[in-house]
Amino acid sequence: MRLKKIDVYGVSDEELLSINKKHLEHDYYTDIITFDYSRGTKISGELYVSLERVEENASALGLSYESELIRVVAHGILHLIGFKDKTEAERTIMRGKEDEVLAYIDKYGS
Repeated sequence: MRLKKIDVYGVSDEELLSINKKHLEHDYYTDIITFDYSRGTKISGELYVSLERVEENASALGLSYESELIRVVAHGILHLIGFKDKTEAERTIMRGKEDEVLAYIDKYGS
């Protein structure tokens, strides 16, 4: 797989709710919506992240804002490379992969 382009947009809860309703027909708040434009082996997409939701989740989970933001963006990128989260089993795998990304960044990041 090759990275073509991933755009990440920080938006408000209300903006992301509007996107959720318009494009996915879901009437609830979420922390991220991923639009996958990947073709063949080229990874491409748009990630819309509710910065308000990230802040609230970080506070509720006792995490730093930065750590939760990285987790959410990693979640979106994992969707772009094929991971799903519709079932409990898929969510467990997804959470494990998010944890791997955070551990890697903790070890090798700046």
